[in-house]
Amino acid sequence: MNTKPVLFNNTVLRDGHQSMAATRMTTAQMLPAAPILDEMGFAGLETWGGATIDSCLRYLNENPFDRLRTLKKIAPKTPQLMLLRGQNIVQYASFPDDVVETFVRLTCENGQDILRIFDALNDVRNLQTAIKATKKHGKHARGELCYTISPVHTVENFVKMGVELEKMGCDSIGIKDMSGIIQPQIAYRMVKELKSKIGIPITLHTHDTAGLGAASYLAAIDAGVDCVEVSIVPFANGTSQPDTQRMLALLEGHPRCPKFDIEKLAKLRDYFEGVYKELSKFTSPANERVDSDILIYQVPGGMLSNFRTQLKEQGMSDKFDAVLKEIPIVREALGWIPLVTPTSQIVGTQAMMNVKFGRWKMICQPAQDIALGKYGLTPGPIDPNVLAQVEKQTGKKRVTDRPADLLEPGLEKFRKQCGEKGLPTDDETVVLFAMFPQQVEDLHKARAKPTAAPAATPAATAATAAPAPVRTNGQGRHLFVTVNGKRHDVTVETLD
Repeated sequence: MNTKPVLFNNTVLRDGHQSMAATRMTTAQMLPAAPILDEMGFAGLETWGGATIDSCLRYLNENPFDRLRTLKKIAPKTPQLMLLRGQNIVQYASFPDDVVETFVRLTCENGQDILRIFDALNDVRNLQTAIKATKKHGKHARGELCYTISPVHTVENFVKMGVELEKMGCDSIGIKDMSGIIQPQIAYRMVKELKSKIGIPITLHTHDTAGLGAASYLAAIDAGVDCVEVSIVPFANGTSQPDTQRMLALLEGHPRCPKFDIEKLAKLRDYFEGVYKELSKFTSPANERVDSDILIYQVPGGMLSNFRTQLKEQGMSDKFDAVLKEIPIVREALGWIPLVTPTSQIVGTQAMMNVKFGRWKMICQPAQDIALGKYGLTPGPIDPNVLAQVEKQTGKKRVTDRPADLLEPGLEKFRKQCGEKGLPTDDETVVLFAMFPQQVEDLHKARAKPTAAPAATPAATAATAAPAPVRTNGQGRHLFVTVNGKRHDVTVETLD
């Protein structure tokens, strides 16, 4: 039996607040906690990627690369992780290889250590460029298996994909259960079978939306999984990852139980409770409870609450249940695609349109692109009637090529567009502009305007004063960190 302590990655600075507070935690709100997390003994801290880059630009008036550099500077000891959508980078559409390669290079050069690379369709062809680029720059490529349930998603097929990812050069494999639906016995079996076929570490990532997360972690640990991913209350449990203290309590007496300072974890929780209150308008009790509907509809937890808002805006509040019931129908017609960004949004939108206008009376552009193969190969066949309708409406035929092979190099085109708009033309600005042109333009315009110094927000005050969320022995070092153009004097203190 494997008695090596299981490793914990902590997600509170990325997936924790993405799942519980609409990705609205600012870099300033992270500053007091990041050095403490860095001293705790986690195997990794997830700090970037996913929706955080979009949120930094769209809502927080932050340059996401500034966040990356800042967090690496104040938390240098623990490897940091990011979530990358393969050829989609951190957007919804596929990008040319040169844009992907440049983004990965910049990510690695600015301090990211482990790149969690996935594709929404589990089409490994959409992972190869990002994996090669990560390896080229000496960083850790973790290939992700997007877990879902359907007639074509079997343990055997996931294991085959894991073997293929190892052959492609991945340093480890992640089982990415974005909806929190993996059952304990399946987690046990998948880890066991992967362990028998591959020689690289395995991490299980899940959410506790359906109340299965902690139990599935325990089963995977018994099966020999190398690492599981946890968060910290109140950015834990529910639609987020299981809480660190909770997992330690469940593992007490287990031969693989790791050791963490419980008192320091409790005081980190106290700090994050304050941040959670500051973000109260982005939180919802619906994200905190167990929701068994997820087992039927397989919708990622954060999307359920977003659905309610979207339907309200469409005057369809009374159609919530009908739209949820339509999701499996759309998913099957589009080839049993997993529900993860961007496919969860695409399927949800199409389900809403089916309910509002009649089934397949109108097909949204992204759903058409799924049917036409522009996102890659779907796990199952496209419904022939839907495909025929799409081909007739668009005048295009389904393609089977790797989507990026159909794209011309784009980096210099985007660089030219930046220049024409009066934006900087450095690689960092250009790759962000490629994905979020309007948001990058707005950010630079806002920063170019001379403004009076804003009044300190609670988060900014916390960052400047750096009140340690745990007791310290008074020993520490000072770092000067610039966040959103403002310099902060941060004290990183040694914990007792």
